[in-house]
Amino acid sequence: MVKNEPVERSLLFRLLTVSLTLLAAHAASAEEHEAFIPKLVNSSTIPANGDLNPYGVAFVPEDFPTGGTLSSGDVLVSNFNDSTNTQGTGTTIIKLAPGGTLAAPGSAETFFASKLPGLTTALGVLRAGFVIVGNVPTTNNGATLGKGALQVIDRHGKWLATWTDPILLDGPWDLALDDDGPRAHIFVSNVENGTVSRLDVAVSSGGLTLLKKTAIAHGYTHVPNMAALVLGPTGLAFDDQNDTLYVASTADNAVYKIANASSTTQSVNRGSLVFANSHLRGPLALRFAPNRHLLAANGDAVNADIAHPSEIVEFTRSGEFVAEYNVDASEGGAFGIDTVVNEDAPFNYAVVDDVTNGLSVYRLPRE
Repeated sequence: MVKNEPVERSLLFRLLTVSLTLLAAHAASAEEHEAFIPKLVNSSTIPANGDLNPYGVAFVPEDFPTGGTLSSGDVLVSNFNDSTNTQGTGTTIIKLAPGGTLAAPGSAETFFASKLPGLTTALGVLRAGFVIVGNVPTTNNGATLGKGALQVIDRHGKWLATWTDPILLDGPWDLALDDDGPRAHIFVSNVENGTVSRLDVAVSSGGLTLLKKTAIAHGYTHVPNMAALVLGPTGLAFDDQNDTLYVASTADNAVYKIANASSTTQSVNRGSLVFANSHLRGPLALRFAPNRHLLAANGDAVNADIAHPSEIVEFTRSGEFVAEYNVDASEGGAFGIDTVVNEDAPFNYAVVDDVTNGLSVYRLPRE
């Protein structure tokens, strides 16, 4: 990775300057049709049952099977709270088809209604046609955390399986996928015991078969938090080129990496520290941008700064700060994010705002 990369090439700088689609003209006739306004969709994440507090965001990948409720390019969002805004009681995954009808509050389309409450940022879609979602329930009016689980859902919104484990799935808070088609690795961060697990699965047209569960990292700080409910390891981003898993540890205010993530059988103590940059403010979701930089959503529970609330921050993989922007003008708005690497995708960046219960989906240039 080249250091001191010009800010003008960063993904988020282009978002800030709202010059996302101003490309060099190849001919005068082409220049006449270039748009100044970026390709952007804003929509509510509140479905008919009133669920609030959107957490996870996931694009439906290309080559997704047809004939179901979902299509390639759709965006899913998991809700953590119910209509009373009680933590850990939301039960819905909503769907937005970018370019379709935008949702007003209370009209977001429900893809899946879960019997397990408290759907988390652990949300992902396998290209064979399956959705994975985690939950962390609460009792005592949102004060006491339960263990949680992972659920498998088909492309029609039908529940297929629930996976539990008192240690290896102890509060599934976020996930990342290594999707190889007939086989996949599901990496899960566990907020209640400060660990990261890997689930090895076989994929067929009928569902997923859980082959093995392995602890691959431990030692991340995990503590209750008045504002955020709980802090622990959250965002995961898998680099398939180097078989490396990046982990955003919220309470540690740092990003770590785990080598040989898809094959290791050993649990490392946090892994190698990548960076603990001053621009981190309790990092939550973590994703790779199409330009191979890391994007982190700051939750503001650690190292808070009222002048920099609800930020999405862009770093190189070595931890060099590139750019940042605010999802919301108040704290606690940035949580789930997702990206698409496919250059032909109509949209390639999605982010939720917990404050407004909204979803923004963008088409950003690759370079």
